[in-house]
Amino acid sequence: MEISNKKLDLFQSLIPLFLLISLLFYNIYFYENNDWLGDYTYHFILLISSLVAFFLGLKNQIKMKDIFIKIFENIKSISTAIIILLLVGALAGTWKVSGVIPSMVYYGLNIMNPKVFLPLTLIVSTLVSLTTGSSYTTSATIGIALVAVGIAFNIPAEITAGAVISGAYFGDKMSPLSDTTNLAPAMAGTDLYSHIRYMMYTTIPTYIITFIFFNIISVNIDIVNYSNMNEINNLSKTINEDFFISPILFVVPTIVIFLAILKIKPIFALGSGIIAAIIFSIYFQPEILKSIDSSNLNAILKSVFLDTEIPTTDDKIVRLYNSGGINGMLWTIFLTIAAMVYGGSMEAIGALKKITNFLISKTKTNFGLFLSTAASCLGINIIASDQYLSIVIPGNMFKDSYKNKNLDAVNLSRTLEDTGTVTSALIPWNTCGAYHNGVLGVSVTDYFIYAIFNWLSPITTLIYAAFFIKIKMLIKNKS
Repeated sequence: MEISNKKLDLFQSLIPLFLLISLLFYNIYFYENNDWLGDYTYHFILLISSLVAFFLGLKNQIKMKDIFIKIFENIKSISTAIIILLLVGALAGTWKVSGVIPSMVYYGLNIMNPKVFLPLTLIVSTLVSLTTGSSYTTSATIGIALVAVGIAFNIPAEITAGAVISGAYFGDKMSPLSDTTNLAPAMAGTDLYSHIRYMMYTTIPTYIITFIFFNIISVNIDIVNYSNMNEINNLSKTINEDFFISPILFVVPTIVIFLAILKIKPIFALGSGIIAAIIFSIYFQPEILKSIDSSNLNAILKSVFLDTEIPTTDDKIVRLYNSGGINGMLWTIFLTIAAMVYGGSMEAIGALKKITNFLISKTKTNFGLFLSTAASCLGINIIASDQYLSIVIPGNMFKDSYKNKNLDAVNLSRTLEDTGTVTSALIPWNTCGAYHNGVLGVSVTDYFIYAIFNWLSPITTLIYAAFFIKIKMLIKNKS
């Protein structure tokens, strides 16, 4: 449903956005834990801003029915994503109870050197994301375990989460299996492999800088004393005593990653991982199930749906032993729905189109075009709270502008990915930011500064544009 509201001016279009940013700033600046309105502060802020957009629409003669239809369409569009979030919650719960994640942590503690843990986390996350093409799968599998290992090494969870997300989004940008990597060239009007080759110019330097940063952080961070391994040994011993630990448990994540590589639908891939984990928990972890409930069936259901607590006396692994199941993902799901209500309201009243049209009208130079594209991608990630819209809308809107300036379509596709794909994880109410928050258990505001690859990518692409580095021009036919 396309709504064009000629009566809505730019100032009115910006009112809900300014309100959203103002309320978020107030919350972050004045409340240390970002809990101005309780646990659901972000949700309420989005809904308040949506309500303002709703009344602006009514004031400008947009039918209430049309606004509700657009909001419904937005929520409907993420129905699969919501199912995936529910499955990820169940996956986290069953993988902990089955010993999959404890095994990852156990071997991580015994194999990884704390001094190179962060650079290695970046590399491992990159490899998983490249093979699966999904930052979501990376966070939900190896990401959870790496954050737990980092905590055991006395590395703050937000730093490890930043390394995981940086690596995950490298693959999300560069893998031919990634949905965004296929979507960006399709919107820009170029082919997949030209797009990937052209992205290498900005992505590889950004990744190298990110890798260097994590090496510097590793050298300067106050980690567990590697010369005295008593603490690490005690943690490993505790995990080994409580769980059955074996490489055979890695069959479960291998199944999920293998199915992801085959491009099997995420619902089936994650569902297979949950079923396999349940079978493994019954066979390999009967004592763990008994510690949760006397009935194996009840223990499994709790691990899938509810908060489970496996008894332990070691404070360092309390988080590893406790899991939220589907219940632990409800905050994220409700935030995602609230974000779609806000994005749907803004799109329905024509505010989104008004803002992007204004950006196009101000584009005079080549650099201005790149800057407007980047601003649109970031703005739509903020306003519409959806990664795919941040690629689709600017891609459609700026395609002709690039062509008119004799710029090859790969310039547009690269800018869409360098700004649209990666910044989605840096916005707390965006579906991607909410997802990684829910899965890794680290808030976006905490890991933001450490997700170096994500915020450095748009800066890099704009530097290239400003100095006209690797900017491909169209070849004019001579006649």
